[in-house]
Amino acid sequence: MTLLSNTVWLIKVAVYTISFSAIGLLGAAYFYQTSLIYPSSFPQGSRDHVSRPDEFQMSNYESVSIKTKDGVMITGYLIKPTASNHSSISADALPSHTLLYLHANAGNMGHRLPIARILMERLNCNIFMLSYRGYGHSQGTPNETGMKIDAQAALDYIKSHDKLKDTKVLVYGQSIGGAVAINLVSENKDRISALIIENTFLSLRKLIPHVIKLLRPFVFLCHQIWDSERAIGKIVDIPVLFLSGKRDELIPQQHMIELRARLIQERTRAGSRTDNTEFEEFENGGHNDTCIQEGYFEAIERFFAKYAKK
Repeated sequence: MTLLSNTVWLIKVAVYTISFSAIGLLGAAYFYQTSLIYPSSFPQGSRDHVSRPDEFQMSNYESVSIKTKDGVMITGYLIKPTASNHSSISADALPSHTLLYLHANAGNMGHRLPIARILMERLNCNIFMLSYRGYGHSQGTPNETGMKIDAQAALDYIKSHDKLKDTKVLVYGQSIGGAVAINLVSENKDRISALIIENTFLSLRKLIPHVIKLLRPFVFLCHQIWDSERAIGKIVDIPVLFLSGKRDELIPQQHMIELRARLIQERTRAGSRTDNTEFEEFENGGHNDTCIQEGYFEAIERFFAKYAKK
């Protein structure tokens, strides 16, 4: 071989190697994206251990198992206030509101019990929370279609429960749970009284370029879409509270700002109410710690008293 032919051969090898590596990486991004988006085993032990409400001074609860319409068994907690949690509760009465808690993409429902307790005490409401399929002790594997089914199953459970069916339902979602919440409310507008979302996104395809800039040209490979920008436009009349951390390092705050703008735009076009949406931002709120910022639960309490408690 001449020097020139050797050089050409090496260049071809390099091009083929890079090409096949790139194809391999894109293939992995396509086929394993559910594992990246839904890290249900993090933190370690999340698939084995799920804390109980009574570990957080909430003794009046039921462990619930629900079989979804596609045959997956998911688990949840129904937590009811007692006189020790709220002085207005009598022994045989339940509050008039139930909050459906839809958690973020890591851990399980047990990790959110401290927040659930504060919400229950502040709002004097029942709490229903679930671990999505593939999370905690729930069966199955998480994905967009399945998690939408899980949220619907939880709402149907509340609405068919002897003591809960006449309660007003608030839906509360954090991060990807916000996307689950937006979709659920958009499909059940007549069954839900209010929506509260924290640090969620327009869609995963619009979020990916911020998280991994190199994947910007390949967002079409993302089959977990969660198009909240479209779904939120279908939510008319229902009060909506946006809770936004200004220092969110994962989801740019602009996503929350644009979600609200989209909601108001569609409501204006439809001639429905625009005066029952609230946007609360927290100066030092990051993606995972907005809920511990000063004034967070007070904002929820004000919103509840103004719109949902009636």
